[in-house]
Amino acid sequence: MVGATLDPGIGEFLLSHENIRTPKRGKIYSVNEGNYPRWNDAMKKYISYLHEDDKNTGRPYSARYIGSMVADIHRTMLYGGVFMYPGDTKNPEGKLRLMYECNPLAYIVEQAGGRASNGKQRILDIQPSSLHQHTPLFIGSEDDVRTAEEFVQGKR
Repeated sequence: MVGATLDPGIGEFLLSHENIRTPKRGKIYSVNEGNYPRWNDAMKKYISYLHEDDKNTGRPYSARYIGSMVADIHRTMLYGGVFMYPGDTKNPEGKLRLMYECNPLAYIVEQAGGRASNGKQRILDIQPSSLHQHTPLFIGSEDDVRTAEEFVQGKR
């Protein structure tokens, strides 16, 4: 996976990252915590886990949320961590669209060594049932996404 950056001085994109590899684990999580009251207990427990102090696991994590999924995932790919858009009581199936939001970014992140999941299964393995189908999303560093899946699935 390569990255290019626009040089406005010459009006061209220049190679800025020859080989983007997402770290296996990060120290940053990205989620809209304004939705916290509508999350299920498993998701709330996961966020509490990320806030806890534990030097062995590199916690606490830092919260960074730009509010633009592409920008948040770009940072996550470079520095590691996890971007999340879980389902909630208002949008149980999540708010992001599988086919044209989650699938393209899941493909890109996986090419850089990351992982993308709906909390229960790999995003790219979900068989779409409709064009505008929604899904929760947990995407980023492989180990961080696996940990999120364990909480979502009630294994922690």
